[in-house]
Amino acid sequence: MPEKGTLSRIIELNEDLIENNNIIAAHNKERFIKNKIKSFEIVGAIGAGKTSILEAIINILPKKDEILVINGDITTRIDADRIEKCGVKTIQINTGRECALNSYHISQVLNDVSLNDYNYIFIENVGNLICPSDFILGVEKRIIVVSITEGEWVIKKHPLLFKMSDIVIINKIDLLDIIDIEIEDMINDAKEINPNIRIFTLSAKTGVNVEELTNILVEEKIH
Repeated sequence: MPEKGTLSRIIELNEDLIENNNIIAAHNKERFIKNKIKSFEIVGAIGAGKTSILEAIINILPKKDEILVINGDITTRIDADRIEKCGVKTIQINTGRECALNSYHISQVLNDVSLNDYNYIFIENVGNLICPSDFILGVEKRIIVVSITEGEWVIKKHPLLFKMSDIVIINKIDLLDIIDIEIEDMINDAKEINPNIRIFTLSAKTGVNVEELTNILVEEKIH
């Protein structure tokens, strides 16, 4: 049994952790804005298609030397190696036992690069739909990726992350003919949770609607 008062101390530590994360995230955001960098975080479960979508976006953007991609994973740099083949600078962050990136991870990367060199920074978070909701990173837009292969309830089961996101991508629509799912129900679920969220249905595999998404990201104003 924990000692009397232990639970309250744990709660205080958790609150301090979130508060400190938010302070660093605000500083990250200031640095992005100051350097006129469009910054995006991509979250989603393993296998949703985050890396494939990122590859597709990068291949549309004209100037590869203006793009920095930060890949988060528990171990390995498999995704970073894939992105690097697109001709852009990649930095891998391995979190070990931590199931999400936090703002301190990002601040350390920003300290080690020349921000003047980049117009776009994409952060691919560790693959899951739970832990990233605890830690904002300071980016301009958070993009959440789900796929129709995850089932029709995937959005309803993870409302917090959808409330905290700006764009939702419903991926793998090329499989609609063979997967029995009502994509309109998924769209309505997202709108019900977050009426302001922008929704894109696309296929990273075939490229359907990827250019439309990329154009929106390019045209977004930096606040």
